[in-house]
Amino acid sequence: MYRNKYRLIIPFLFPPVALYVTFVVYPYLRAMYVAFTKWKGLSPNPKFAGLANFSRMIHDKHFWDALGNNATYVILIPLCTIALSLFLAFMLTQGVRFSKFYRVIFFFPQVMSIVSIGVLWSYVYHPTIGILTSLLQMLRMEPLFQLLGFDSIPVWMGDPRTALYCIAAVVIWQSAGFYMVLFLAAMQGIPDTYYEASALDGATRWEMFWKITLPLLWDTVRVALVYCGLGAFNMFALTMVMTNGQRGPNLSTEVLSTYLYDRAFQASRFGYATAIAVSLFLITLTISVVFLHMTPHEDLEYA
Repeated sequence: MYRNKYRLIIPFLFPPVALYVTFVVYPYLRAMYVAFTKWKGLSPNPKFAGLANFSRMIHDKHFWDALGNNATYVILIPLCTIALSLFLAFMLTQGVRFSKFYRVIFFFPQVMSIVSIGVLWSYVYHPTIGILTSLLQMLRMEPLFQLLGFDSIPVWMGDPRTALYCIAAVVIWQSAGFYMVLFLAAMQGIPDTYYEASALDGATRWEMFWKITLPLLWDTVRVALVYCGLGAFNMFALTMVMTNGQRGPNLSTEVLSTYLYDRAFQASRFGYATAIAVSLFLITLTISVVFLHMTPHEDLEYA
């Protein structure tokens, strides 16, 4: 009987495993090999170069600048997105009128394509016809920006000091609805008796959030942090759309994904670009491990 079980399982497992090895494992292994070669993408046999690509990467200023921009995204986007999503989810569980309508509105950006979002926000940030600049001019906010070191209201996507943060704001706006729904589902599983008992003890809603809701959501928050951290390294499409492929003024929005694209398809250095891709894979793997271990690990249970 024990042997017959495996005779039944193995034939069903073989096709998906074969597909996974063919389309996932083999491309990864091939990329690992190409990262150690000098290859322009044309010759059938790449020339082995050892650690030359990684040595060049260590001394490449553009690589470190792009990595620094990714690091800014990794810090800024998860913190702001998770904080905003938790706030929206908690408010929608407090008996707010038209809460179902708000859920649809907040989640709607998630169903839009990233290209349409990039085009839309490019017009929002437009220095002459953009709604953001027009609104700030109408509110006469120029003195505030002068205090912040700008001559006037900045050219949002044309100023190296603001371009990166403008793209980060778009990502936060686009993804907050998804995590709001994720947190809403987790919050609805918390028994109401916890909140009723804390209300009888005189706890405020803010205290209920910090002492009841948030501790019981740590597992969900940890997963959300990992997804947000990975998303912060996948900024290629939005960066290319919003900066017209120029990666921002003075390369201020350059990230690793756009830089490896430039090295591969503009400079024809596929070996070096693949080495950057392998480094990006290792960095994202490290970020995932860090985010999984930087939050509390206590498993809280409730009936």
